[in-house]
Amino acid sequence: MRVILLETIDRLGKAGEVVTVKEGYARNYLIPNKKGKAATPGNLKILDLLKKKVLAEENKILDGARAAADKISNLSLTISAPSGEEEKLFGSVSNDMIAEHLALEGINIDKKDIVLEEPIKKLGVYQVAVKVHPQVKATLRVWVVKK
Repeated sequence: MRVILLETIDRLGKAGEVVTVKEGYARNYLIPNKKGKAATPGNLKILDLLKKKVLAEENKILDGARAAADKISNLSLTISAPSGEEEKLFGSVSNDMIAEHLALEGINIDKKDIVLEEPIKKLGVYQVAVKVHPQVKATLRVWVVKK
C-alpha cells in the first residue's frame, strides 16, 4: 500500500515522502497514529500543492538571508577593548560581544552563528564568519582597537 508520510520515521522515510508499506502496517499503525495518509490521487494533489507552498516560503527565506549576508559583508564593526603592552587585550573579544555590536547596527544574529576559531586576544583587524542561514554564510570585518 502506498502511504504519504506525515512525520519522519526512521528506516522508512522523511515527512512528505510517498512510500510503499504493507497494508497492515499502514492500516494498524501509520494511519491511526496520524503518521501517514493513504496515497490517493486527491491526497497526492494536496501534497504537491503543499510542497510548492513550502518551496516558495523557503526561497523567500533564502532571499532574505542572502540580503542580510550582503549587509553583513559590507559592514565593518569597531570594538574598543582595554589592552596592555604588545597590543594584548586584558580580556578577549568573544562572539557574544560581536553579536551585541551587530544588534546595535540593527542586525540580530544569534551568538552561536558567529564562528570564531578562538577568542580574539590582540588588537587588529579580523575576518569573522557569520552563519546567516544553513546555506548562506557571510564574512564580517571586525576592528579591535584600544580603549
